[in-house]
Amino acid sequence: MPLRRSLAFITAVAAWAALGLQLVLLVGQMTADGASVVEAVWRFFGFFTIIMNLMAAVVASALALSPGSALAGSRSRLVTAAAIVFGGLVYSALLRAIWQPTGWQAVADHALHDATPVLFFLTWLAWDHGGLRWRDALWAAVPPLAYCGYAFARGAADGWYAYWFLNPEALNLKQLSASIVLLTAAFLVIAVTLVGIDRLLAGRSGVARAA
Repeated sequence: MPLRRSLAFITAVAAWAALGLQLVLLVGQMTADGASVVEAVWRFFGFFTIIMNLMAAVVASALALSPGSALAGSRSRLVTAAAIVFGGLVYSALLRAIWQPTGWQAVADHALHDATPVLFFLTWLAWDHGGLRWRDALWAAVPPLAYCGYAFARGAADGWYAYWFLNPEALNLKQLSASIVLLTAAFLVIAVTLVGIDRLLAGRSGVARAA
């Protein structure tokens, strides 16, 4: 197996393991508090951290096992890299100082917010470059906008919102709109940066081949 596919395989295993561990921990915690397993699983899939790690796990698996598939394409890699990098950066900048888990929860936390983002970014760097155009960065707006709609629908159904900045019961329409715009803009900035890196790496590869 080529080095880059081996790296994708390691990334996929790490992401799936992190997701599995977090699911077991959450189910154990919530059932101990009287919730059902179904309620715990439903809550598990309400977090954007879980969604983006699931994206990374699926795409990394495709890269390792079926690199010619659509899931392993340049746009899919770009959107997933933007999502997972966003999650890692936001957690490090805003949440790490106020959330200090211990034991297995600390392991899951670092795996989801540190290991998977770094590994997927390295996998993205190791893959082919030069297939992206600047407008492809617009695809990075899909995950945040889709998640916002998903979060609002879930919240309307059960009254629970994973994040305060997407809670219509706590914020007015102007504040919610600002949250959505800022979230989407952050994704686009990261995606544009990644496209720039892609083009830079492709240019260097082109020079090397020409030489």
